[in-house]
Amino acid sequence: MNRLNIVLATMLISCALLLINAQYQARRLFIELEREQTLSRQYELQWTQLKLDQSTLGKHSRIQATAASELNMLPITPDRTQYLKAVEVK
Repeated sequence: MNRLNIVLATMLISCALLLINAQYQARRLFIELEREQTLSRQYELQWTQLKLDQSTLGKHSRIQATAASELNMLPITPDRTQYLKAVEVK
């Protein structure tokens, strides 16, 4: 009977240690999951901000204003348009 108690006690301690290890791993993985979810939310926020910036910077009115102010470009008018006649190549 004494030998059986020692085997059972050893098995009980082993199971308890395995349970503690499993709980530790579960907590560690949960913390890692929370960290990754937070990072994912930050990336989503950055992506939304980048899309907004792209739509703002790509508007025709902004491009036209920048072309006029920084590049000194003027809009096309009929009196400034020069038409070329196509020459037939033989």
